[in-house]
Amino acid sequence: MPTPLSRFPVRALVTALLAVAFGAQAVAALRPHIPLLLAATLASLAAEGVLYRWQRGMLSLFAKSHADITVRHVLRDLLLVVALLRLGEQHRETVYTPLVAGLLAFYALHCAIQAVSVLVRRTRTLPVVTRNIDASALRLSPAPPILLRRPGHRLPAFGLPATAGLLTTAATDDPRCAALGIAFSLGLALVGLYDLLVRLLPSRRPASERETLDWLDAWLAEYRPTVGLYFSGGASSAYQANMWLEPLAQLDGRPLIVLRERFMVQKIGPTDVPILCLPKVSTLMRLEQSTLEVLIHPANSGKTSQVLRIPTLKHTFVNHGESDKLSSCNPYAKAYDQVWVAGPAARERYAAAEVGVEDKDVVEIGRPQLDTVRPYAGPPAGRYTTVLYAPTWEGWDGNPGNTSVIEAGENLVRALLADPGVRLLYKPHPLTGSVDARAGAADLRIRELIRAANRERTGERPGGAGELALRTKELERLTTTTVRASADQVERMMFQSAPEPGRAEAVARATAAWQEAYWASLPEGEHQVVTDVRPELYACFNEADLLISDVSSVISDFLASGKPYAVANTSGLAEEVFRKAFPTVRAATVLTPDAAGVPELLDVVRHPEKDELVQARAELKRHLLGPDEPSSQVRFDEAVQALCAAAREHRARMARRLAAEDLAEIPDQRGRVTPQQPSRPV
Repeated sequence: MPTPLSRFPVRALVTALLAVAFGAQAVAALRPHIPLLLAATLASLAAEGVLYRWQRGMLSLFAKSHADITVRHVLRDLLLVVALLRLGEQHRETVYTPLVAGLLAFYALHCAIQAVSVLVRRTRTLPVVTRNIDASALRLSPAPPILLRRPGHRLPAFGLPATAGLLTTAATDDPRCAALGIAFSLGLALVGLYDLLVRLLPSRRPASERETLDWLDAWLAEYRPTVGLYFSGGASSAYQANMWLEPLAQLDGRPLIVLRERFMVQKIGPTDVPILCLPKVSTLMRLEQSTLEVLIHPANSGKTSQVLRIPTLKHTFVNHGESDKLSSCNPYAKAYDQVWVAGPAARERYAAAEVGVEDKDVVEIGRPQLDTVRPYAGPPAGRYTTVLYAPTWEGWDGNPGNTSVIEAGENLVRALLADPGVRLLYKPHPLTGSVDARAGAADLRIRELIRAANRERTGERPGGAGELALRTKELERLTTTTVRASADQVERMMFQSAPEPGRAEAVARATAAWQEAYWASLPEGEHQVVTDVRPELYACFNEADLLISDVSSVISDFLASGKPYAVANTSGLAEEVFRKAFPTVRAATVLTPDAAGVPELLDVVRHPEKDELVQARAELKRHLLGPDEPSSQVRFDEAVQALCAAAREHRARMARRLAAEDLAEIPDQRGRVTPQQPSRPV
């Protein structure tokens, strides 16, 4: 991946090219020198093209230096005008005065377009962003063209005719060329300004903030949600919410997804569950008056404390995975009404951590996501043993035992690739390298090792590529809404309306068909680097005969299969201490950073009679994930219904208390008894 250091020479070259081009243009304008003027102007325009095509990151740097696109464009045209005025006789000022006036009018229109575009953007920034909801009552409409919304796109496009006309006039000494170019630029600017002004008409604007909030209240009253998934986070953290989409959709009730960041609406995976994004706290508080009873939290965030203030809701923390890491028993968990965990191990973990979570508030629900994981069906049946290496990321605390990628990753991969009977699936954590650059570098080296091994392992590809393409097209048709890349949130809301009945079932069938076609399309022994959304982790579980990972929720989830697994010990602890410190390792084969135990581990996988950890895995599975019956989805639904009932009881008690207070009478300072004013919930 490119680094800031590797990008520096390119950025320096582009900056130098722009500076030299403008300097040469200035010299050519003052002399004047037409060939140099033409070459310098064309060079500066070419540099602008490079900026917008390949070096967009530099645009903000120029803007911070007060050398944004407007300044650069004005300077370029100004130098052309200076050159024209210095060419030939003294009477040229009279000839070119109308052209200068037209050019100034164009830049005035450019500023007017920018001002009006800001007003249009504000009218199209609603206090609510939706998905899977019919919001047509909000007068949704397509977004203005991208040229009218971004000055960096608009000015080069609208101003290019004027610049070309001036440049042609400098070369031919014919003022009509400049007049034609400027007139064309003025025409484009006027059309653009008219388009934006029309969008400000009351009949063309989306609903106002007041209208939108009234619509939100009406929709909540009509839909009557009972349970919601609350999520807030960065762009790379969406997977934490996505893993709960399917269990949420299967609940008995009317589920809802509540988000806080506008960009997150598009990061949430395919689902038919209604999505509400409520960026402002004041808008979020309107949930207090709704029928919503329970909010499920898969992650902690700074904005979690805001929704916890709503007294009519019950809140539960489900986390986005369970492991022996300290993050799995975060003290923040005591802020919730309940903490839902997979099995007894997590309950014990909270008790041992003494972070303030009381045992009565811990509820074991299993892991609903794992109901699709297939159980162990015996040793590898084909020519190859499929090994899934799924290391976790480096974490925030700098603990060397967090991830095996840095110290052991390459050794493990080399040892696996050295066995001709192994097919490797490498699925790194999405955040690998986000904190420690060494992890990112090791990840790249591992990928290169896998590519090199595939070049040596030749073989014919199956004939299922066409089937996979058809399945991919069908799945994308069901899960992707065709929206312009330049669409804004209002336009996306218009197209991402309420789903058609039965779409969720169709998506489930299409996903299963896609997964079958995907694995069938791969050569039997080809190693894979899995980084896309599909295939998901649990599909890789079903394909693998063995998992190698770190201390993370991945090994807890993999235990649902009952298959062998190994954990890389890069903590520096002795194996006995390592097993004692991390109970999830209890039924694992522990590998050292040099990967010396890989051959023996593979032999055990291929010959189950040598596997001495079968019973230990079964016991650990029950300890970590709870019993197989009833299913996790059933236990999840029962926990939701119980907490919803508790929320209703709480509301009833509060209503009775308020009613009692409204009937109470209190004496004033003179002993007169006056009825107390009806109280309102805060």
